[in-house]
Amino acid sequence: MFNIRTKIKQLLQSDATGHEVTVMGWVRTFRNNQFIALNDGSTNNNLQIVVELGLLNDATLKRITTGASMKVKGVVVPSLGKGQKVELKAVSVEILGDSDAEKYPLQPKKHSLEFLREVAHLRFRTNTFGSVFRIRHSLAFAVHQFFNNKGFVYLHTPIITASDAEGAGEMFRVTTLPIDGTAPRNEDGSINFKEDFFGKSTNLTVSGQLEGELGAMAFSEIYTFGPTFRAENSNTARHLAEFWMIEPEMAFCDIEDNMNLAEEFIKYLIQYAMDNNREDLEFLAQRLAEEEKQLPQDKRSELGLIEKLEFVLNNSFERITYTEAIDILLNSPAYKKKKFQYDVKWGIDLQSEHERYLVEKHFKKPVIVTGYPAAIKAFYMRLNEDGKTVAAMDILAPGIGEIVGGSQREERLDMLLEKMKAMHIPAEEMSWYLDTRRFGTVPHAGFGLGFERMVQFVTGMGNIRDVIPFARTPKNCEF
Repeated sequence: MFNIRTKIKQLLQSDATGHEVTVMGWVRTFRNNQFIALNDGSTNNNLQIVVELGLLNDATLKRITTGASMKVKGVVVPSLGKGQKVELKAVSVEILGDSDAEKYPLQPKKHSLEFLREVAHLRFRTNTFGSVFRIRHSLAFAVHQFFNNKGFVYLHTPIITASDAEGAGEMFRVTTLPIDGTAPRNEDGSINFKEDFFGKSTNLTVSGQLEGELGAMAFSEIYTFGPTFRAENSNTARHLAEFWMIEPEMAFCDIEDNMNLAEEFIKYLIQYAMDNNREDLEFLAQRLAEEEKQLPQDKRSELGLIEKLEFVLNNSFERITYTEAIDILLNSPAYKKKKFQYDVKWGIDLQSEHERYLVEKHFKKPVIVTGYPAAIKAFYMRLNEDGKTVAAMDILAPGIGEIVGGSQREERLDMLLEKMKAMHIPAEEMSWYLDTRRFGTVPHAGFGLGFERMVQFVTGMGNIRDVIPFARTPKNCEF
């Protein structure tokens, strides 16, 4: 029976000794034919197993190698060594799965993150990724807890859709038509999607927002939490082709309510990780501090990981308009010394370097930017009184730039139709969406939080590929 095992984290948290337990896990190290460091993934800390000389025969001892799995029955005794209060004096040892020490990629030494991406199917067994993915789990749980406590309805929006919520056009096509050139065609030579599985052109979703709005018009408050896909050829440390998004939509809600909820939500997630993953955060903080020692002084963070998280928790986010942001950038030493790669002027879409300057150099804390030019934002965002800007908001975070994008939605049917016409979005194809404005429209708002960017922020990991189990990026779809 395997359900009798005790988890290593539970054992190490207790001072109790003298009782017999069964543990199972993977060997990290084995020294002097006597001391096994065993780990089962519940914590980064290993349990020391003491094997008395003579308990095991030579054949079994040779099978205790790094990466091998085992079942150990033993008595919990006080530890004589430093670093842990208890250890396990083995009574019986059973090898569950062998591991060829010569071929096992994760030898007990320091590995680069680049190497570990190549063996992503095994990297969960390292301390760094053990910490990252336990924190990712906690944050995912906290997402549901936060919205459930507020009475939101969790809505599953479709992964396959015929609409492009962002208007970006960078979508993965979903089709059962042949790709060898024999797909049926219309008279003008274009593909005839009426012959396809869904009878129309379909793609993987870039956002659940539009469908989420439909739910909000009945339940008042909903949220989605699911995978989204962008066929954007961006090989950067901030982009993935497949990632997870949290998208709340709230009826009877304006842009200020939206900002307040988003700030409260981010702080809730950080606090949950601080309360429930302290040990993992301290490990990652130490790792980050060591990594930054290799950097020149001006590239190092002013705050350690835990100090950064505490700073975000203890301070209100700065709130500025897009116009104010542009003024700050134009007057910045970085702009005057031509240190920005991209130009700064009113009407541009802020680049990552601009966002990070505002957050890391100017305000030195998270910033919410509102009132973006209508021309660079999606059709569904509410037009402001000035006729030039929309009630949009982006939350910018230290180290990664934009972490949340949201807006008050355009609830006025005539204004929405006008905008769709200007952006060449066919109203007849979106009649289902427009019905929410025809039948009992209300002021409403929502935002999207990129889950991986949130995990990046909390764990301090520099590359987004290291906070998702199996990264999907251009030219990479391993595992």
